[in-house]
Amino acid sequence: MTDADELRRRTRELLAAHPPAETGRQDFLTARFDAGLAWVHYPEGLGGLGAPRSLQAVVDAELEAAGAPDNDPRRIGIGLGMAAPTILGYGTEEQKARFLRPLWVGEEVWCQLFSEPGAGSDLAALGTRAVQEGDHWVVNGQKVWTSSAHVARWAILIARTDPDLPKHQGITYFVCDMTDPGVEVRPLRQITGEAEFNEVFLTDVRIPDAHRLGAVGDGWRVAQTTLMNERVSIGGMRLPCEGGMIGPVSRTWRERPDLRTHDLHQRLLGLWVEAEVARLTGERLRQQLVAGQPGYEGSGMKLAFARLNQEISGLEVELGGEEGLLYDDWTMRRPELVDFTGRDAGYRYLRSKGNSIEGGTSEVLLNIVAERVLGLPAEPRTDKDVAWKDLAR
Repeated sequence: MTDADELRRRTRELLAAHPPAETGRQDFLTARFDAGLAWVHYPEGLGGLGAPRSLQAVVDAELEAAGAPDNDPRRIGIGLGMAAPTILGYGTEEQKARFLRPLWVGEEVWCQLFSEPGAGSDLAALGTRAVQEGDHWVVNGQKVWTSSAHVARWAILIARTDPDLPKHQGITYFVCDMTDPGVEVRPLRQITGEAEFNEVFLTDVRIPDAHRLGAVGDGWRVAQTTLMNERVSIGGMRLPCEGGMIGPVSRTWRERPDLRTHDLHQRLLGLWVEAEVARLTGERLRQQLVAGQPGYEGSGMKLAFARLNQEISGLEVELGGEEGLLYDDWTMRRPELVDFTGRDAGYRYLRSKGNSIEGGTSEVLLNIVAERVLGLPAEPRTDKDVAWKDLAR
């Protein structure tokens, strides 16, 4: 399937058979998935048609013009951006058939059980253990900074299955049912007052071997697919001009001339240009994805995303003067998604502080860009060949 006209025809057939104004949202999304118009580059039967990724824009334009509902990608972003490409790359046919459709239509929310209190930036040092007992794995450990864990049905999980091997080895990748006995989710209240993050305790959780992704001990390689897609989904999201964090501060500048100063004007101009460069670079990165899997360039985009958000939100608070010091509501909530533009400047300022941690810390991403993109010499690693059980803690 390489013909845009054929995709338009199929999309119009979908719209004729399931008029958005007369069809329930879930029914329309299910029909779209079954027609292969969910993500057209996926295989037939899994929501796609084996078409080039670039042709997705053809389908999306037809559906948007017809007022068709989307699948609320912000709410299910972890499933769409991280779980789905990993399942497609390493899952069995049974796993793909079981998980991809409810994931895409939003029936099942996913979360990511990677980070740990003792292995944050150094993810490969994780200590959550999985021990095989027959056709199940018994998992014990703690994960942290888990977005959406309080509403998730499934989680992508990496755990250590062989402590006698070096830290990057002996890790295995699983799909964990968040409703299983032994899974406990506790809120982590953040500086914003909300608790969108969680810590997750796993106590004798039994995961079927049928829910393992990839080979035993190959979890680090599988996780790289997740991480590279995660950084692209965070740093390379499609935005219009003045989309994202630069939008609110630009509107305030235009609407409130009384707040302007020469210094703020110069800073806003510089950040506006940088935001536009980052937006166009993200568009180029998405075009590169048409040719295959995301590369390490996504780490650079995620770096830029974090730095720009923090600098722009700081400028916005300064621009507001005394008003910028106000905060709308510190009520403890457990939201399903992060809404950067739906709250005030104070919220954006505080929430953006986490951008340099989530999705890979800026320090780790700088190393990745230096070594994998620029080809600079790697930093010395004395623990690379040491068994995990012998590492200093």
